[in-house]
Parts: sequence; C-alpha cells; structure tokens
Amino acid sequence: MTARYAIYYAPPPESALSQRAAAWLGRDAFTGQRLERPAFPRLVGLNLDDITRDPRGYGFHATLKAPFELAPEVHEDDLLEAAAILTARLEAFETTITLANVGRFLAFCLATSSADIEALHRACVTEFDRFRAPLSDFDLKRRRKASLSAKQEEGLITWGYPYVFENFRFHMTLTGSLSDGMVGERVLAALKDYFADVAGAHRFDGVCVFKQDGRGAPFRVLSRFEFRSAPSLRAATA
Repeated sequence: MTARYAIYYAPPPESALSQRAAAWLGRDAFTGQRLERPAFPRLVGLNLDDITRDPRGYGFHATLKAPFELAPEVHEDDLLEAAAILTARLEAFETTITLANVGRFLAFCLATSSADIEALHRACVTEFDRFRAPLSDFDLKRRRKASLSAKQEEGLITWGYPYVFENFRFHMTLTGSLSDGMVGERVLAALKDYFADVAGAHRFDGVCVFKQDGRGAPFRVLSRFEFRSAPSLRAATA
C-alpha cells in the first residue's frame, strides 16, 4: 500500500486541548492509542463512536497541506527536513479559537480572521508542493463530486486540493456530518461545556507531519516541529 502524508496543525500532545480532543474522539494521533471517552450525560442515546468516526481516523488537526502521496524522486526524510527548515524560521503567535458549525459538522474555528494563519497556510501549500505526486484519476474524481467552483478546480489542479488560499477555512474537526439539526445543537452544547476552559486565546507554536500507511488506515503524527520561541505575535512584534 502507498503511504500518504499531510501537513497539519495539531496542538502539542501535552496540552489540555490536545488531550481533551483525543479523549472525545477516542484516539490519540500522537500515540496511536485508542482512548476511553469520558461520560457525556447530556448525550445519552447518541452513538458517539459513529459521530466521531471520521475525525477519529484523521486525528485532531487542522489541514494546512492536504494528504498526498510522495513524488517518486523524494523520500520521507526529505519531507521531514523541509518541515524542520520551514518551522525554524517561523515565530509562535496567538489567536482566538471557538467551537462552531462548519456546514454539518462541528469544529474549532478561528473567532476572527488571522493573517498569521493565512500566511502559515500559504507557506505550507506552496513549499511542500514539490513533494507531492500528481493526483490520481481516482482522487480527481473523488474531489470533483463536491461540484467545485472554478477557483476550487484551479486549486485542485495546481495544488492538489480545492480548498486553498481564498477557499481555505481553518478548522479542527470534532464530528462527522450531523444531518439532524437538533442532534447538532445537543452535541455543540455538550462540547462547549467540555472544552470551556481551553477555548479562547490559543498559542500556535508548530506544525505536524502526519502519515497514513495506506488508504483506510488511520493517520498518525510522524513528527511535530516547533516554531522559533516567541510568547506571542504581539510580543514578537512589539
């Protein structure tokens, strides 16, 4: 089976946000371990394993460079070296995250737009593209099922993913599609309580290279690369 790689944002494994999200999903992408989900009395009667199945396989993350197979002329070590070089020149920054609906699923999103996130996304899309093998016909057809706009089609052809640059929206996914609005409201209310003390101001201090050993396998963190130390963007630019 051919492995796939992705450049994702994921908070540090020791952080409260990372640990709480992993427990909610039932799996830690840093260790690969299945986790016992805490009790959610307000969600009794819902199948939380089903609700979290899709994000559990990917691990708690936000996409910066979507999954790709390696080009034939490059190696995994080359990708890791490039990630180390990129992150060594970046500084940590802060912005605010909040729980919200993204279409029919729930995720942590940005409370306001962030030039730092946009710049990080752009750097990851462009600088890691040389490691990406061309998309297969299977992947092209799969992406086009979403009825892409002209700009999204351009992103798919040029960068291997439709949702880049002006079509990018930062989100760390917590559920699959919740087609029932009342179920979505129940889950959102429960998650707002569960994550109450870790939402708000958030420090972004690194990115991860994730790896999927083959289609259908879970993604896992291959390595996390920290940015240059800076307490916040405000302090770094004062």
